[in-house]
Amino acid sequence: MDSFQSLFEQLFGSEWGIPLFLLTKNLLLILAIIVPLLLAVAYLTFAERKIIAYMQVRVGPNRVTFFGIPWLGGWGQPIADAVKAIMKEIIIPTGANKFLFLLAPILAIAPALAAWAVVPFSPELVLADIDAALLYILAMTSLGVYGVIIAGWASNSKYAFLGAMRSAAQVISYELAMGFALVCVLMMSSSLNLGDIVAGQEGGSLLNWNMVPLFPMFLVYFISGVAETNRLPFDVAEGESEIVAGFHVDYSGMAFTIFFLAEYANMILVATLTSIMFLGGWLPPVDIAPFNLIPGMIWLLLKIALMLFFFLWFRATFPRYRYDQIMRLGWKVFIPITLIWIVLLGAVMQLPEAALQSFPLNLWF
Repeated sequence: MDSFQSLFEQLFGSEWGIPLFLLTKNLLLILAIIVPLLLAVAYLTFAERKIIAYMQVRVGPNRVTFFGIPWLGGWGQPIADAVKAIMKEIIIPTGANKFLFLLAPILAIAPALAAWAVVPFSPELVLADIDAALLYILAMTSLGVYGVIIAGWASNSKYAFLGAMRSAAQVISYELAMGFALVCVLMMSSSLNLGDIVAGQEGGSLLNWNMVPLFPMFLVYFISGVAETNRLPFDVAEGESEIVAGFHVDYSGMAFTIFFLAEYANMILVATLTSIMFLGGWLPPVDIAPFNLIPGMIWLLLKIALMLFFFLWFRATFPRYRYDQIMRLGWKVFIPITLIWIVLLGAVMQLPEAALQSFPLNLWF
């Protein structure tokens, strides 16, 4: 890396060379994150169709392949879907606000991609290692609801607007529970930096992961993440039998596909944050061979894959909840549980050191 910096200084001088080098470096790092993420989003749709097909004793996509290679049957399906979406026409309703109608998909997917700027993949591999990373994540994920509301309003359709209102209410309700669950993680780690949060879970085994002392918060955060992404069984905003498809009912072509990509990108983000906050991030389950010989990024990817599998499993298993049941779960169950847990955790953390030594939670404080 130093040799490349020296090359830029020789070509452009020290005044312009160093800024150009840093700009080029950051752009390449952004591409190194965004390109695999978009590929993961595309093939997550393929994995979803294959896994649910297996659970329902079906075959799933098995025809589209690359260059006719028979043992790759089905693996070309996401690429074919992307090409089809690009070639479709984007139809804008006559009474819609054209600018906001086209802006809404961008507002939906941009926060889902921007949040990855502070996500650490290993102790050394992170784009922006900032101290307020947790606050940045909360800020970025909170902006996604604007894309939903604007999409429903700009369409000039009562069905889309009704879907947008239901989706926004659901997202805001469960965002509070997610935030309170993360407050418990903050109290345990005494840091807003995601790398420090992972480092605070070191200790030689998975018993030191935040999931153990904060197991109720782990469940609240992950279930709230399922609701945040409008996934089954919390997809009442897209209940086809009730309101035709939700806030994006008037979208077509690539504009609709961007909403689709935003949903799956948010799924991957929630799975990643769950792995970092509660499952030790890149840490192995036990710090002994051969587990500690596997690179940390592999462990992180395996944990993300496990969390994503639960997303897909829920869709194939649970029926859709009624809207009043979803609101009741968020406001009357999850938020009170998180508030009570914050108080209990704060009380335990204020105990004298001598009392903590004989307390069962001395492993984690």
